[in-house]
Amino acid sequence: MEDSLKLENQVCFALVTAARNVVSIYRPVLEPLGLTHPQYLVMLALWEESPRSLGALASELAMEPATLSPLVKRLEAQGRVARTRRTDDERVLDIALTEEGAALRTAALEVPAKIMARVGIDERALIALRDGLAPFVGTRE
Repeated sequence: MEDSLKLENQVCFALVTAARNVVSIYRPVLEPLGLTHPQYLVMLALWEESPRSLGALASELAMEPATLSPLVKRLEAQGRVARTRRTDDERVLDIALTEEGAALRTAALEVPAKIMARVGIDERALIALRDGLAPFVGTRE
């Protein structure tokens, strides 16, 4: 490849730039819900399955538990999740949706359509993009 070390030819640069831009696109859509982008990801995972352990949630989100813990604490302070220790193993911290957190899902149903409108991309193109990124997802070492 000619100029293989040019910044504009680097997949890593394109992905990092795109990730940063995606977060900025989501910000005004999520602000009315009182969520940051990382908090939104936590809520998405919990809307799929709640309760779940902090470790399982961290694994699902490809995050370190130490990074996830402050996000969960802020969501708890907002009344959207509850943290409890398991009675059979106090080392395990379970994260569960509260009624308020579960109810927030209804308002969040509008988020994907708003994002597609902001980006000017339809669902088919968005699915193709997501599927194209599959080799880069969940490949932490």
